[in-house]
Amino acid sequence: MLPETAPLHPTTEELETGLDHVRAAPRDEGVLELIVRRPRAEEREVLAEGVLDLVEGLVGDNWRTRGSRMTPDRSAHPEMQLNVMSARAVALVSRERERWQLAGDQLYVDLDLSVENLPAGTRLAIGEAVIEVTALPHLGCKKFVARFGMDAMRFVNSELGRALRLRGLNAKVVEPGAVRPGDRVTKLRATA
Repeated sequence: MLPETAPLHPTTEELETGLDHVRAAPRDEGVLELIVRRPRAEEREVLAEGVLDLVEGLVGDNWRTRGSRMTPDRSAHPEMQLNVMSARAVALVSRERERWQLAGDQLYVDLDLSVENLPAGTRLAIGEAVIEVTALPHLGCKKFVARFGMDAMRFVNSELGRALRLRGLNAKVVEPGAVRPGDRVTKLRATA
């Protein structure tokens, strides 16, 4: 289960102060820092190894069974199979590495996730797998506010926050395979 108490949330000033560090993330080759599986609502499992699957996304994650409000039949949205967040951005909003998993994303990478650097269609090689960035935005919500504060949500959802993808990005698996923390994350190419 997720922790009931949280340290004080960062202020807008603190978030802005950390922005240069987030912007300094590598553009072409980074590192997979953390893998988190969500087996059920409000549960997180930090993994030493994950398997990315074309149908399941992160194997054992609840993406498929949870579904989406964005599909007519409430089934899982194929363009939202994986949520990827910048390790630098999550460190900024969470303050403690043990709290990264509260963001609810599956993959945390040290890489520039900005729209300019990774437009929709860009592929990333991670370990044995390849994922593709999708066009749907990934934004902060009520759960994000509860875990990291209103200043953090406004910060990640701002015009600049969206351009830098401070809340992260959506992606889908295009080549299955195993991934592990410490694996290289390499920008490949954008698809047509």
